[in-house]
Amino acid sequence: MSQPQAGVKTEGGNAAFHNFVNDFAHITDPYERRRLALEKIDNASFGWYHVRAICVAGIGFMTDSFDIFSINLATSMFVYVYWGYGTSHNGKLPSATSTLIKVSTSVGTVIGQLFFGWLADAVGRKKIYGVELMIIIAATIGQTITGHSEAISFVAILTFWRIIMGIGIGGDYPLSSIITSEFATTKWRGAIMSAVFANQGWGQLLAGIVALICVAGWKDDLIYAENVGMCDHRCMKACDQMWRVLIGVGAIPAAGALYFRLTIPETPRYTFDVSKDVEKAAADAEQFTSGEIGAAPESAVDELRQTVSNNEEEYEAPKASWKDFWSHFGQWKHGKILLGTAGSWFFLDVAYYGLSLNNSVILGAIGYAGQSNVYHNLYNTCVGNIILICAGSIPGYWFSVATIDTIGRKPIQLFGFTILTALFCIIGFAYHKISGHALLALYVLAQFFCNFGPNTTTFIYPGEIFPTRYRSTAHGMSAASGKIGAIIAQCVLGPLINHNCPKKDNCWLNHVMEIFALFMLCGICTTLLLPETKRQTLEEICEKHHGEIDIAKHRYEARLAKEAEAEGMASNSEIV
Repeated sequence: MSQPQAGVKTEGGNAAFHNFVNDFAHITDPYERRRLALEKIDNASFGWYHVRAICVAGIGFMTDSFDIFSINLATSMFVYVYWGYGTSHNGKLPSATSTLIKVSTSVGTVIGQLFFGWLADAVGRKKIYGVELMIIIAATIGQTITGHSEAISFVAILTFWRIIMGIGIGGDYPLSSIITSEFATTKWRGAIMSAVFANQGWGQLLAGIVALICVAGWKDDLIYAENVGMCDHRCMKACDQMWRVLIGVGAIPAAGALYFRLTIPETPRYTFDVSKDVEKAAADAEQFTSGEIGAAPESAVDELRQTVSNNEEEYEAPKASWKDFWSHFGQWKHGKILLGTAGSWFFLDVAYYGLSLNNSVILGAIGYAGQSNVYHNLYNTCVGNIILICAGSIPGYWFSVATIDTIGRKPIQLFGFTILTALFCIIGFAYHKISGHALLALYVLAQFFCNFGPNTTTFIYPGEIFPTRYRSTAHGMSAASGKIGAIIAQCVLGPLINHNCPKKDNCWLNHVMEIFALFMLCGICTTLLLPETKRQTLEEICEKHHGEIDIAKHRYEARLAKEAEAEGMASNSEIV
């Protein structure tokens, strides 16, 4: 048989990644070919192709986080433009408007998570990976050119584009998670997936840095305005330009990752188990691990197909359908896993997004809030947020990366929910007894244990614990339930902080924190429904928790047992 073309082989000095197409291209049994291909993926040493996967998938999450976080900073800028000089609002954004702008992204995210989650299982990962980034880029550009007119309000147009952008962000959750999971080595799958998700921290930091640069760049146009009333047309123009630059920068990293997402090969597991094209999966697996970009050439696929005899048995995986989906998860032993992932994400996001209710209080405690001068107010808001991100969020993400494959998913999630329950109880019940600095410490700890805890594990669990044919759909449902929790936090619990407060001074904030403690306690209960998955292949997880037999593995083990038995019989005959 002729050798595969050079296009599917390792190029350059990448000698560490063996070209395993030649190792199993001559094998006619498709089950054995499947086993060998997945074994190469699962047992591969951590290498540059894993780093590339982290970067390509992680840039999406950095962009997602940048877009979500930057709107908070942008709002503090455009409030001077549309609710400042010459208006009766005195530089204060109406609470209903603020809620609408912030929740619009979450609404779009729910739609994107559900739709793209289903679509990736229906048509494949490769066909739609990158589409979500196109949506984000288009929506980001749309926001930057949004303005007020007599026919339609600024808020209405901005809300529309935020919803569209949310759809793209929502699509990134299931796609990046399952693609990373299905290409990751078993030993470090948790760390690889966590590293992808940890890019959210860098996105938040980047948003703060870009906002700070904008404020410093337009300093001369801001510094003279000692209060909102003095922010005239010159100051308003500067603020209007700043928030547009800030939002627009979010499209740059997305555009940089777009090419690599559009050219990523289909995941071998989807090709094997759903589309059932075992020859293409074998070539795609080699293409990925050799560092090549894109799917394997058809010539290589055809060459593999030539080795398969006409009467060869095909690998049959259960056919995906909504009837089969409800039948499968309608059984408690399977449904409790979906309930555990979706419920945990829901309870976590209620409090995770609710933590932002404390931002103004925390920034005041560290001296970065309350300035009337426009420049100093915006500058301190940016610096204060950067401090909080660096103090709690980023360290928490990377503690998860470092420990997720040694400690395990379930202990980290369970411990995180437990600590968060205690922290919210302290903040809530002792709110009026603790100092501003003590409140700051509790806030930073809450951010840390959100990320070194359920905020990371709720992303990882759905990406590895479900069967291949429903992995993306179930991940999308779990993630969407989390965003529904965020919407509840922003629309229902957020306004409660001023419940019966004549001065609108957040007098009910302590009770809201107590409610968050209850949600964290519920998160402990849903975590108990989940099994541990560390250092298990995706096929072992499916077999153990979904009752789906890995035929290739069992055929291989049966063959080894048969060969061992034959050798034993031969040895006995020689002795006789």
